[in-house]
Amino acid sequence: MIKEQVAQVKEFIKQADAVLITAGAGMGVDSGLPDFRGNEGFWKAYPIIKDLGISFENMANPKWFTTNPSLAWAFYGHRLNLYRETTPHNGFKMLLDLVEKKNNDYFIYTSNVDGQFQKAGFSKDKIVEIHGSIHHLQCSENCQKEIWNADEKPIKIDMDKFEALDIPLCKNCGNMARPNILMFGDLSWDEDRTSKQEDSFNKWLRSVRRDKKKLLIIEIGAGTAIPTIREEGERIAKSYKRSKLVRFNPRDYEINVKVGYSIPCGGLEGLKKVLYHDNLMFMKV
Repeated sequence: MIKEQVAQVKEFIKQADAVLITAGAGMGVDSGLPDFRGNEGFWKAYPIIKDLGISFENMANPKWFTTNPSLAWAFYGHRLNLYRETTPHNGFKMLLDLVEKKNNDYFIYTSNVDGQFQKAGFSKDKIVEIHGSIHHLQCSENCQKEIWNADEKPIKIDMDKFEALDIPLCKNCGNMARPNILMFGDLSWDEDRTSKQEDSFNKWLRSVRRDKKKLLIIEIGAGTAIPTIREEGERIAKSYKRSKLVRFNPRDYEINVKVGYSIPCGGLEGLKKVLYHDNLMFMKV
């Protein structure tokens, strides 16, 4: 059954004119990044937070920037440092090669805040980061409604106490800065940057429909706990008949056959199956 699915996916890849890549936290697993799947996955990455009895949903909350700034920036600062040090896995290169063969007619829609697609060489103008980016900051008070790049200076953290030793400050008012990320229960996230990305994405989608292009949707590592990524890809696939969705997921791989194809494995392994001949040579498309 999987071989049949792979063969059908390869054929649609040949026919496709444009590519939409939708990615959840599972996209980074092959790069060695944690996906925070459930409390156990989160606590495995941050055992000191397990000792505090704090869940991921509780930790990823803006309240800590008020009640415990050193803990908040230990968590987000450690992640920022980690993402800066991480090398995107080879699946990113495979996808980059694919979209280049499709005349760079592509877009990326991701819930990941890690900036790995930009780091891998994809255009920042062709990416929607629906939950924002850890590489961008805003004022915790949103004083000027301004978003700016985080500098390359690492956040110093006392890992024994899990406390940030230096906390980024707002460039305008001097109050504490926070990542430009949508957190749980977040009423102060500045969504302006993401809204502009979504405008560009919707404009691109309209051009795909207008020109009646065959659209390949590649979904990698998008789970069901927070189904935003899955739902967006399925919505597009259902509403646009000249599209097919390919879902790579080792666990939550179910899909309506009318929408597309399911490859029950991780992103890197799945991409090798559909983009390589016998896992040895890149597929000519």
